[in-house]
Amino acid sequence: MNFECIIYEKSQGIATIKLNRPQVLNAMNKQLWIDFQQALEDVKNDPELKVLIITGNGRAFSTGADLKESKNRSLDEYRDYLVELQESSRKIIRFEKPTIAAINGYALGSGYELALACDIRIAAEDAQIGSPEAKVTSSVTGGATRLVQNLIGPGKARELLFTGENIDGKEAQRIGLVNKSVPSDQLMPEAISMAKKIASNSAFSIKMIKNGLLMAQDSISLDALMAYEIEACLACVATKERQASLTTFENRKRG
Repeated sequence: MNFECIIYEKSQGIATIKLNRPQVLNAMNKQLWIDFQQALEDVKNDPELKVLIITGNGRAFSTGADLKESKNRSLDEYRDYLVELQESSRKIIRFEKPTIAAINGYALGSGYELALACDIRIAAEDAQIGSPEAKVTSSVTGGATRLVQNLIGPGKARELLFTGENIDGKEAQRIGLVNKSVPSDQLMPEAISMAKKIASNSAFSIKMIKNGLLMAQDSISLDALMAYEIEACLACVATKERQASLTTFENRKRG
């Protein structure tokens, strides 16, 4: 598959989508989102792929919306762009396979929001992460108003969103915005290592667990959630791979 604005690779059950507009620090235009959604659909439909890593090519994860392109949009055109952006974020948040954001360099605005939509975030220690929307008379998208509060709490979320200040990867780890920060040369090896650990587990189990986690974040009652957990567990133990998994686990304990 050939794309204009991303690099899409597959290896050992792991898919990698690399945002690829390095000349503008991977600023996001409409074509990038179109390419991204096409690759996402391929990851979804390929049974060999177990985990998705999203990162950026060059010095940035993404600096967010391409302001040169957005400057000349009409309001109707801007609405169309935002609808496309929101749909991409929604697909990532609800994606049944685990997603890892490997945050290199700048992750700003909708680039930062793309990372928020992923299940796991690993950042380079020198990454610069932030929401500058208030500085350019814009507002956040991608479900960030919920996602960032879920991660770091309402007070810290307000501080970051209202000031528009960036934080580095180390600070992002300290406050819980990312799972881990590592030296920049270790970023992709760390992301791939984590992806391999996830890919070695049951894809069906992870699908059921992730769906339960998403339900728990929505306004669902505890009783309904626990009823789902029963059905999810039964669905898992009824699969053919269940016995093989138990045998493997027992052999590891004996070893």
